[in-house]
Amino acid sequence: MRALVLLSGGIDSTTCLAMAIDRYGKENVVALSALYGQKHTKELKAARDIANYYNIELIEIDLVKIFAYSNCSLLSHSKEEIPHSSYAEQLEETKGETVSTYVPFRNGLFLSSAASIALSKDCDLILYGAHSDDAAGSAYPDCSKEFNDAINLAIYEGSGKKLKVEAPFVNLHKKDIVKKGLELKVPYELTWSCYEGKEYSCGECGTCIDREKAFELNGAVDPLVKIREGR
Repeated sequence: MRALVLLSGGIDSTTCLAMAIDRYGKENVVALSALYGQKHTKELKAARDIANYYNIELIEIDLVKIFAYSNCSLLSHSKEEIPHSSYAEQLEETKGETVSTYVPFRNGLFLSSAASIALSKDCDLILYGAHSDDAAGSAYPDCSKEFNDAINLAIYEGSGKKLKVEAPFVNLHKKDIVKKGLELKVPYELTWSCYEGKEYSCGECGTCIDREKAFELNGAVDPLVKIREGR
């Protein structure tokens, strides 16, 4: 079994990568990262550092032009400010609509691109780190089980039944992902989740809040908090 893993540089995708390496061996794992016009590239640097740590191949693709028409607050050309509040608070404001950091159909585009590359690299499987917290309340609808089931079927049929898509965390919460990652000794100090591209994680955006809480629920401290606080 050969697997291609979508690697953003955050804790979900990095844990997914570690699981793939644990299951199939690093010689059977390829990582894929995408430039899509982010306000910063710290997550891409994190992905490179993680790939180097595990000594695996990392492929990088440029999808910037596709997202040029979006006003998502994560994108460099957007004038929208990144919200400094929890996803639950953001969903209250949007009344159940997608949050401002939702990049339109990003996972769909990533996975479609990944399918072509995976077939060319003789992979049997694509893995990505979508989980139930992101899908909750339609904050990120392309992280849901329904989306995963649909795109898995599309890619399986469209690849001549040669390629499947799995989101191993789709029914889990971020605290469950961190628990698994701690067991696998994932180098979380190399990861980056913060939507701000500053020297240290902000601790205030939705992804920072969720990330730090996940570590707390596992009786641990996020290593990026230790770095930020100089511990």
